[in-house]
Amino acid sequence: MESLMFLGFGIDAWITIVTVLGMFSILLFTKLRSDLVFLGAIGVLYVTGVLDAKEAFSGFSGTSVITVGVLFVVVAGLMHTGVLQWIVKHLLGTPDSYSKAVTRLMLPVAVLSSFLSNTTVVALFVNIVKMWSKKLGVSPSKLLIPLSYASGMGGVCTLIGTPPNLIISGLYEEHTGTAMNIMTTTIPGLFCLAVGVLSVIAMRKLLPDRKAPESDFESTGEYTVELQVPSDNPYIGQTLGEAGLYHVKGGSLIEQYHFDDVPATISENEPIMGGDHLVYAGQIDELIDLATSHGLVSANHHVFSLDEVDKNRKLRTAYVTFGSSLIGTRLADNEFAEKNDIIVVAISRHGRRIREVPRHVVLQAGDTLLLLFPPHMNMSSLEKDPNLHFFDSDDVPNIGIGTIVSTAIMIAMVALSAFGVMPLLQCAFLAAAAMLIFRCCNVEQAMKAINWEILMVFAGSAVLGTAIQKTGIAEWLANGILDVCGTNPLVVMTAVCLVGTFITEFISNTAAGAMFFPIMYEAAEKLGYEPFPFLVALMVSVSSSFATPIGSPTHMLVYGPGGYRFSDFMRIGLLMNLIILAANIFIVNIVYPLTPLQ
Repeated sequence: MESLMFLGFGIDAWITIVTVLGMFSILLFTKLRSDLVFLGAIGVLYVTGVLDAKEAFSGFSGTSVITVGVLFVVVAGLMHTGVLQWIVKHLLGTPDSYSKAVTRLMLPVAVLSSFLSNTTVVALFVNIVKMWSKKLGVSPSKLLIPLSYASGMGGVCTLIGTPPNLIISGLYEEHTGTAMNIMTTTIPGLFCLAVGVLSVIAMRKLLPDRKAPESDFESTGEYTVELQVPSDNPYIGQTLGEAGLYHVKGGSLIEQYHFDDVPATISENEPIMGGDHLVYAGQIDELIDLATSHGLVSANHHVFSLDEVDKNRKLRTAYVTFGSSLIGTRLADNEFAEKNDIIVVAISRHGRRIREVPRHVVLQAGDTLLLLFPPHMNMSSLEKDPNLHFFDSDDVPNIGIGTIVSTAIMIAMVALSAFGVMPLLQCAFLAAAAMLIFRCCNVEQAMKAINWEILMVFAGSAVLGTAIQKTGIAEWLANGILDVCGTNPLVVMTAVCLVGTFITEFISNTAAGAMFFPIMYEAAEKLGYEPFPFLVALMVSVSSSFATPIGSPTHMLVYGPGGYRFSDFMRIGLLMNLIILAANIFIVNIVYPLTPLQ
């Protein structure tokens, strides 16, 4: 088939190009799960004969993919023994200026992200930063973007800090037989981090000053009305449904109290008694009209309060995720609330509470929902729902001897790998086993910690890189870059890294790393230079996505809590992309000077 040529490409190359473009289009414009999309792409390349069975499924047995899977267990041990929580508690303090606050925040986050999943680190810090910002008198939006940036820049400081580093280093080992050290990117990463922290401080005026979405939820009186049923009300003896007090215009019934303070079951079949208190959430003006039409009066005291909800019902904040099936829908038109037995009390967007009836609001990515749950409800299944993201987890780890043990295991793993005592994969296996043996986490917690979707994307990305190289696309692109940029290695390195930085704003950095590895490798060899420094620069660049909220999972985590708009990331992010690119090229060529091939 490869003999059939069109525009310089054989049929296998065109199948690969169409597959890659189709896959990225599906990821950008649909809500299909990314692991299914990558698996479908692998299937297409295998069925069409572009890759044989060994090549198509080589990603699943690659050392980098297995390493990531094992590291999930190590992170589970650190999480369940409270290591991260202890670090957060003792590091932030009370700085007296914005510059000091950004430094106190970004440096520990970057250090943690060098060894742990940056998504895990950011998810842990989000609520802490929101509370910390109130203490400092700073808008959370001034700190949450720096939080996300720090996690990304910290991740590139070690090979295990971010998936692209592992996949690029794994591919390099396959091509050369030489393994990269776990600390290969440490000096370039730390230099870029220092430049990034100083840049954020210098450009702080470009960071938006948004109102925190949940600040609209702090006073229940703003969105609830409590009404009382007088003793001579004509609806006494009827059910809520019969009286028209269950399904009402402008809001929802969220609480009913008999005899002033005895909670009743919320049901349209619940009878109405004299003196009942009915608590509605929604549009205040329409709820007041309800009081007039049904002969209800304002309650003498406000029974429904945040303190009381904590005792009787759970009041939780959640954010609509990017790619959520709820986007573009109204809760009134789907069964999400009914299926999960929850009540949406209020919705905030960009830091302002929406004044419409919550169930009639057309939802958008990043919307903040205030949800009311029945008492003693098991939240575990809902917290795993991909449509919402909760930050106020009920899980509180116990800090004790396990904290010290898991920390020692993590340090030993990094040290053994850094000093070349044994390969990283072996170190990770030993660390994961130690976490289980010393009961830092149990088997169930370890298995739950493994993110199979990420592993599928990781494996699929490696396979795409193989296809791009095998079909000659990488060589063609490398030649094209050389034709445009000439034979200056610094110009070529900068050009590939610039395109890589742009591409990773729209696709996963793992996929970008796998896709650009063969291009950068080919370009370096054609110039007659050792590919190693080119690939180190590529590692930094494909993890440097600052300009769009979809460029990194951590950006998506802070998007809702910060009350951000899409353009907020672009204002500071485009400059950050260029600044970190320049810092990256500068430091890599000092630490790893270009060396001609022997």
